[in-house]
Amino acid sequence: MVKPLLEVKNLRTYFKTRKGIVKAVDNVSFSVKKGETIAVIGESGCGKSSLAKSIIRLLPRNICTYEGEILLENEDLMKLEEKEMNEVRWAKISMVSQAALNSLNPVIKVGQQVAEPLIIHEGVDKKTALERARKALSMVGIPETFAERYPFELSGGMKQRAIIAMALITDPDLIILDEPTSALDVLTQASIMNMLKIIKGKMTKTFMFITHDIAVSSELADKVAVMYAGQIVELTNAENFYKAPLHPYSIKLMASVPTLRTDKKLDFIPGTPPSLIDPPKGCRFAERCPWRFEKCEKEPPSFLVKGDSIVKCWLFESKGSR
Repeated sequence: MVKPLLEVKNLRTYFKTRKGIVKAVDNVSFSVKKGETIAVIGESGCGKSSLAKSIIRLLPRNICTYEGEILLENEDLMKLEEKEMNEVRWAKISMVSQAALNSLNPVIKVGQQVAEPLIIHEGVDKKTALERARKALSMVGIPETFAERYPFELSGGMKQRAIIAMALITDPDLIILDEPTSALDVLTQASIMNMLKIIKGKMTKTFMFITHDIAVSSELADKVAVMYAGQIVELTNAENFYKAPLHPYSIKLMASVPTLRTDKKLDFIPGTPPSLIDPPKGCRFAERCPWRFEKCEKEPPSFLVKGDSIVKCWLFESKGSR
């Protein structure tokens, strides 16, 4: 049996705010094998970005609870001192953050910014780092000469590619992509996704792909984790998920996605997501669920269904095992 590259166990990340404690990530567990891509999908505000920042440990000052296990090649990242964690970032884990187009410094040339992780984390001299930066830019579809340009001279798609080149340049084991195509037009999105698929195939990269766009996630995913109100409610093989999702929330999400080759009536999810400050005591999706019944007043455990799918729903109590 292949050991997972990343294993997250019972992760809780809570933030203290003026209105109360926000339970952004609440008892989340999953694993990712080397060379595998896990897509984390769900509505805005469900905790996807907080999960990503928890893994790479780039958390704001108002964090009040941060517990569980984050094992990268069996090393618990939560037990590392900040100095030790700095040696892990970009060497073993890199991240393309949400709104990455704003991540480039406007007064520093693109090549210098892409080369920076090599200089800081690996101690590479500036000349060698710039040469490797040019090759990294070329790998993501940007001409090497663009290394001498400033960010304002690049299009939105090229800026995104430059950020991805920065995430790849140290050859990390895990790359977290947080909404990498959300600010781009449809054609540029398709171009970026094709590039990521090529990189995944050639370099056998492990991706954690965070998005609210189900159609985009299907391009890259091997495994799908569906988040709702700070919890993973379904974790399953991508092929099974896109054909037949199991959790009621997943079913409603898939029903809202238009298709080109089939004529189907689009559905929607009524109501609004619950507050993460005061989430419901029972099933967090119950108030919006068309299959709600009496037992939903209690929080369901995660049931193992069909061998490798995990579903957090009482409907699967008789079909699955804990």
